[in-house]
Amino acid sequence: MTITQPQPQPQPHANTGALAASARGLTRTYGRGDAAVHALRGVDLDLPRGRFTAIMGPSGSGKSTLMHCLAGLDAADGGTVAVDDVVLTGLDDTALTLFRRERVGFVFQSFNLLPMLTAEQNIALPLELAGRRLDPARLAEVVDTLGLRDRLSHRPSELSGGQQQRVAIARALVAQPAIVFADEPTGNLDSESSAEVLGFLRRSVRELGHTVVMVTHELSAAAYADDVVVIADGTIRAHLVSPTAEVLASTLQDAR
Repeated sequence: MTITQPQPQPQPHANTGALAASARGLTRTYGRGDAAVHALRGVDLDLPRGRFTAIMGPSGSGKSTLMHCLAGLDAADGGTVAVDDVVLTGLDDTALTLFRRERVGFVFQSFNLLPMLTAEQNIALPLELAGRRLDPARLAEVVDTLGLRDRLSHRPSELSGGQQQRVAIARALVAQPAIVFADEPTGNLDSESSAEVLGFLRRSVRELGHTVVMVTHELSAAAYADDVVVIADGTIRAHLVSPTAEVLASTLQDAR
């Protein structure tokens, strides 16, 4: 089911004429025989550039598996995945690792910051490990958008949970990835910090032109997204464009 509502006006930097990622006929099964779990059952999905998309569904729906396959963290059993015009299906481990490092950003529920490094050093670390130069202008743009200017010299233990997650987001954005995947990014945060982080993710799309795909089970989190994909039993049940809270709640209820 697809419910289309009036499109919002394009945001600055957004490239809405191309796809950031797509899947065709995607299947993924864990286990065998009677113990087999069909996490994905022939999923077709297009994710446009320059938009904030939330993937939602009940527990065991396949939403995390879908994100992991799209991000090249897990291999599908069948079908194809393309990200930033590169077909990931069939790439070996080395090629996938290089692709993720160069073109994909990740934000996870756990912040994964190194405690002995400052916020600025944590942000710059992936570029340093890849042998790439940190662009000071790009760092300043990301830091100012995320409100971290006065926290760069602080270590993680000196930051709140929301601030630590903002550092993790900055780390994902500073290399200008083609797409950012966020897996339950507010799962370890209180409601105030969650709203703060989600607001900054939305700003990264609208002000910096990024593409963000977020897995979440929270209606309040999905409300920050431009689009919401609803998945249940390994199949896409709806792809909602700018849904109201009422439409989204009703669609989720129907998917259970």
